[in-house]
Amino acid sequence: MSEIVKPSKQAPRRASRSVARRRGGQSAQPRAVHVAAKSDAKTLHAWANPDQALKLFRAGVVDRVNIVKNGVPALYVNVLTACMGMPKDKFYRTIGLTRPTVDRKVRTSKRLNQDESERVMGIARLVGQAQSLVQDSGGPAPFDAAKWVAAWLDRPLSALGGKRPGEFMDTADGRTLVAGLLAQQQSGAYA
Repeated sequence: MSEIVKPSKQAPRRASRSVARRRGGQSAQPRAVHVAAKSDAKTLHAWANPDQALKLFRAGVVDRVNIVKNGVPALYVNVLTACMGMPKDKFYRTIGLTRPTVDRKVRTSKRLNQDESERVMGIARLVGQAQSLVQDSGGPAPFDAAKWVAAWLDRPLSALGGKRPGEFMDTADGRTLVAGLLAQQQSGAYA
């Protein structure tokens, strides 16, 4: 778990007046805001790391559940869309998110809710899975898994009755199906 970025806790609430009086009239608010800002900057920096998708894929289930419950930083959507070279509108349609809601959360440095986090984690894990498959197979070192996944999601597959994998990414069962197809691709189980 040391490699996975754990969501930071929200900033502590402002000290009550009685606590402030005991501290000589000073409120704990400036310190709390400063500590939270430092923590959030560190967290956002870690989420901006292109290897974050691979770390999320290799993380344990309990760790991923905790990340989803605490919320993925909304800024990670920008990181993923940039890494994938995918327009935001297409990304949002693919995983079933509404652009105004996510953009507002990005502007205000908020976290995604549990459902939104689950959807973003699904596509991030898919990118990590592709990277892991190439690394484990001894594939080319300069492999851009994010861009490959973006293109693969748009390609009709016979295993899906001619549908594109991206059409399935907006549901939990669909994400599981697509991840399974990607895993089968390593062994050549389908074309």
